[in-house]
Amino acid sequence: MKNSIKFQLSFMMFLEFFIWGGWFVTLGTFLGSNLNATGGEIAQAFSTQSWGAIVAPFIIGLIADRYFNAERILGILHLAGAGLMYLMYGADDFAVFYPYVFVYMILYMPTLALVNSVAFNQMKDPSQEFALVRVFGTVGWIVAGLIISYVFFWDSPESREAGMLKNTFLMVAIASGVLGVFSFMLPKTPPRVTKEDKVSITGMLGLDALKLLKDKNFLIFFLSSVLICIPLAFYYQNANPFLSEIGVENPTGKMTIGQISEVLFMLLLPFFFKKYGFKKTILAGMLAWTVRYLLFAYGNSGELTFMLLIGIALHGICYDFFFVSGQIYTDTKAGDKYKSAAQGLITLATYGVGMLIGFWIAGKITDTYLTDTAVHDWNVIWLYPAGFALVVFIIFALTFKNEKIEYKQ
Repeated sequence: MKNSIKFQLSFMMFLEFFIWGGWFVTLGTFLGSNLNATGGEIAQAFSTQSWGAIVAPFIIGLIADRYFNAERILGILHLAGAGLMYLMYGADDFAVFYPYVFVYMILYMPTLALVNSVAFNQMKDPSQEFALVRVFGTVGWIVAGLIISYVFFWDSPESREAGMLKNTFLMVAIASGVLGVFSFMLPKTPPRVTKEDKVSITGMLGLDALKLLKDKNFLIFFLSSVLICIPLAFYYQNANPFLSEIGVENPTGKMTIGQISEVLFMLLLPFFFKKYGFKKTILAGMLAWTVRYLLFAYGNSGELTFMLLIGIALHGICYDFFFVSGQIYTDTKAGDKYKSAAQGLITLATYGVGMLIGFWIAGKITDTYLTDTAVHDWNVIWLYPAGFALVVFIIFALTFKNEKIEYKQ
């Protein structure tokens, strides 16, 4: 792959995840501070990610794979997204804001698959080349958080009070516009199937892989993946509002420790796979969720701030050891015939169904423990996902039979 193309793909990934990290992390804090949204309303806003994940396969399967070049659709979606982000920037009421974010996520979630398609189409050996390009996406997410906390200080108490967090949407609107225009300059990625090829809903959603659930081990893993997304939703929805409310300085910047950790543990994953095997690796990922939330429950913004930072830093184990391990396990179990369908099914089950349920539960519990002084009883709130993750850990440990799975880089 030429260096010029590698630069294009890396810049594409950087902007793709800069956009997501530039508003999604602080969304809960913005909605609570700027729009006086309830926990249920915040859950509604975060749930748009799940609806986007459910709708994305239809946009990819019915349009991107059949009629237009991937880079052109990517450009159109991001230009439309820039307009919607600008509308969110100007919204002053949740009822006005929600339709914009709903449509935005319906358009944004398909772009995650499109950037991968554009990248893979230029690579002779994706197993060796993709990680070096994809890592710039994580860098983009980190840079967005650092800009919010350490350049513009939009998440400081004074800025939150002044409503400055709405500027994240303006920043992302600009970035989305840049990526929209830049996408038309990316290498051509033509449709993968002809217009005459038959397309089925079951194929687009990965439902062809449902027959894999006849395997008891895969069924246990599948159900565990859905259930572990419930505590995951608590982190996405509540972590930034929690850190902001208890007085942690530069909360968004500090949360980038999680993405740095993600890169580190991604590099360590082959070692854990080889030494401890799949079951122990994925159990470590599950247990890390419980430990993280206990640290959140009993840490504070004073002498025990280190507990919160450790909890954030556990993100690499929480995410990589469970979700990346799960993708590898799914790929192995599916075989060549059902590889794409199985990955699509897991994505639909986790980011679609699992997190949709998780956001709803997180919203209900967060509202339940809102005190009369308009602050939350975070100690109790975090014990719920900690306990839930522990239950999933125990069920998986007792019912999943160990299998030898090879990690293929």
